[in-house]
Formats: sequence, structure tokens, C-alpha cells
Amino acid sequence: MNTIDKISMLEVENVKLKNEISILSGQVKQLTEQVFLMRQQHFGRSSEKKISVMANQLTLVGETLFNEAEHESSASISEPELEEIIYKRKKQKGKREADFAGLSVEQIIHKLPETDCFCPDCGNALHASGHDMLRRELTIIPAQYKVTEHVQTVYSCRDCERNAEQTPMLKAPVPASVIRGSGIASPSLIAHIANQKFTMALPLYRQEQDLARNKINLSRQTMANWLIYVATHWLVPIYSALKRELLMADVLHADETSVQVLRENGKPAQSKSYMWLYRTGCDAKQPIVLYDYKPNRKHENARVFLSGFSGYLHADGYQAYDNLPPEIITVGCWAHVRRKFADILKSLPDYNKRDSLVVRGTQYCDKLFALEREYDSLPIDNHFKARHEVRQEQSKPVMDEFFAWAQSVNGSITATPRSNMGKALTYALNQRAQLENILRDGRLELSNNRAERSIKPFVIGRKNWLFSNTEKGADASAVFYSIVETAKENGLKPYESRQSDLRK
Repeated sequence: MNTIDKISMLEVENVKLKNEISILSGQVKQLTEQVFLMRQQHFGRSSEKKISVMANQLTLVGETLFNEAEHESSASISEPELEEIIYKRKKQKGKREADFAGLSVEQIIHKLPETDCFCPDCGNALHASGHDMLRRELTIIPAQYKVTEHVQTVYSCRDCERNAEQTPMLKAPVPASVIRGSGIASPSLIAHIANQKFTMALPLYRQEQDLARNKINLSRQTMANWLIYVATHWLVPIYSALKRELLMADVLHADETSVQVLRENGKPAQSKSYMWLYRTGCDAKQPIVLYDYKPNRKHENARVFLSGFSGYLHADGYQAYDNLPPEIITVGCWAHVRRKFADILKSLPDYNKRDSLVVRGTQYCDKLFALEREYDSLPIDNHFKARHEVRQEQSKPVMDEFFAWAQSVNGSITATPRSNMGKALTYALNQRAQLENILRDGRLELSNNRAERSIKPFVIGRKNWLFSNTEKGADASAVFYSIVETAKENGLKPYESRQSDLRK
């Protein structure tokens, strides 16, 4: 082998090594980002408030959207003199009375013993000449348990008893029990159990322990059976009526989260099932929140539930919502776009943030949300129409510039398809049509956070009770959570709400 051949082989080998180094460097960078992100998710705060980046932030080319302070500043203008004002603010009067409004009031009048009601000077008897209210305490009466006996009165005719061969007997009507065949399940008891679990996220086994401390033996299995019976026989009609009202709306939000059901047909206990959520939008006068349990995450679930609905559906980019009928227009979530950039920003060390393209992607999203906060001050009359018009003027240019920037950056060295930056850009570009649909109607929102807030109570409860035992139990949970969350959205107390209240 001559020298030229050896040099050629070395060059080829050198190119291979450089390519391998480049691939390994990319993998190291990606793994480093994942480690930083996992550490932040485990130890850092979970808030998605605006993240402060370095002082030398990137700005948009040809725009002053994100550096207004620097753009408008001038070194030749002196700072205004500040006047220091020190004052004491008086405590607001009437606040405590407002806090206690609606509560019953019990007065405890403190008196002197009769043996002390004599004047210390002349010895004559004293009389009460006035009262001074010294303080107002908030007193709590713990839950009280009592046995209620339903006694039926039987009536007969005394004249017939003496003169007739047969005596007619009449019985006073007695309301049927909530659960057929159960002698101890009262409406108040079942409402208390349901409120503790589905409003306060207190699992049945803890309620069982609490009842036992009050000398009441009531197993969690019995309570679970009661809840399933009540959901099936009493609450499903209300749920169905709410669903009919929900599907008549023009704007809906949807989301889903996992749930474990131990005994499902044809599925192992460790497999995932899903609780789907659908709710009304910001324009609803009477908000409705409905849960729907399904054993899987297939797109048919959303299609079946939304059968008959026509309008806009806020979603988070899950493909199941893209396979809906054409009369349903999916609206993307800008909070998810921002979250992907924000997560990358959290995973970067400080020395890499200054020159990172992630900063610019985050800034675009922050600007859109800042504009939405400004739109909140638009007049109440024709608010949604005004918001639709102003979005065309202010939000649309920001979106157009964002997608132009994302398209230019996508596929670059710093945003390869497998990198976190590449995934964030790909998500945004693939969702462009859905994300821009917000410009269609002023009633639409920039994010799907409304649905995420509504599904959060279920997520909190799931952390406590961990799983559902059967599919019937999961269905019952969906019905109960729907009634509870709809009541809360309408300013009602879940424990006290009745069917007539939900119709108001």
C-alpha cells in the first residue's frame, strides 16, 4: 500500500470519527438536558410562571415586542425624583362581619353570680345596665351521628271494630329508603360519604377508620356498594341531562388522565385506563363539567361522547382530537407550546441560557399571553367580538412571526429532530392549524388550562385512593365527580346541592 492510499484511508477514518463524535455529542447533550429537567421536576418548583432568563436576552429581528424598556430608554433623561410616603393603613371595617355572613349566631351573656350583684358602696341590689360585645369566635360543631327510626302509624275505625265483620286499616305513607334493602343508608350519610371522597379526596378506608373511632362499624366495601348504587339509580339521569346541555354549547374543552382499574375484562390490573373530561368554555352562563371513564385512550371515545356536538373543541394536541367529524374544529393549546420551551429552559445550565434559541420561543408565547391579559380589560358588552377583532390586529402578527421563526430554526444544528428543542418546534409546527384556530372566534381561549383545572380534583383524589376496584366503581366515580365539579363551578355547595339547584 503506497503513501497516497494510506492518507486516503486516514481521511476516511477521520471523517467517520468526526461523525461519531458529533452523534455522541448530541446524545450527551440530550441526556444532560433530560437529567437537568428530571432534577428540576423532582426538586424544583412546578409553577409555570414566567421564567427569568439572562440579562442579555434575545429579541425578535425587526421587532421591539420584548425589549420595550430598552428600546424606549435614554441615558440623557434623568430619573425622576422619588417621594417616600409613609403611612399606616387602617384595618378594613366590616370584613369580619362579611366573613361570618350567613352563619347562625349564638350569644353567651356573662353575668355576675346573684351573690355578687350588690353595690360595693351602699349594698343595694345591682341591675344590668348594658352589655359590651368583646369578641366573636368561630365555633365548630363536629359531625354528629344519630339513629333515626321511621315509625309508621296504623289507623283503624273503632265503629267498624265494634259492628262490622272486617275493619279497614290505613297506614301512613313512608318515604322509600335511598337504597332498596338497606336499613341504615340515609340520604345524609351517603351524601357525607360522597362529599368526603369526591370533594375532599378522602378515601373510603380512611372514612372507615374515622367512623370506627366514633364506634360505628361500616366497612369500605359497603360504602363503595352504596356509592355505585346511588350513582347508577339516582345520579345517572342528572348526568344525562347535563350531557345534553353540554353538547348544545358552541365551545368545549377536553382533556384526559390515566386511572388504574384492578378488575377489567381482558386487561391486567397494572394496565392504564383513562378518565376523559369535557367541559364548557368561558362563554357558558351555567358551566358544566363531565367526566367519562373509558378502558383505553382510543379516538373513538371522544367521537362517541361528542356525537351531536358542533363547534370548537379546545384540546392539548393529542391525535384523538384530530380524528373528529369535520363539524368539530379543534383548537390548540399555546400553554403546551410554551411548556415545552420552558421545560428545556429549566434543563439548561445558566451559562447556556443566554445564547439559547429556547429563550426566543418562550418569549413569543409570553407575549401572546401578555396580550390576552390586556384583552381582559375590553368592555363587557360585546367582549368576545371585541377580543376577536383585536386579536387580528395584535396577536396574529406575533403568531405569524413565531411560526416563521420556528420553520427557519427547525432542523438546524441546535434543533435536530431528536433533541428537545427539535421536538418542541415540531410540536408547534404540526399543531399550527389548531393553534391558529383561536383567531376564529373571540370566545376561544389561548390555552386549555380550563380543562386542566377541572381535571385536577380527580388527579388529587387519585393520589389518595390510587385505583378503582371495578369498572362499575370507575363509572360511579365519573358520575360523582361530574356532579360535584359542576356544582362547584356554579357556586353551589356539593354536599347541600339538590337536583333543583343544578337546574337554576
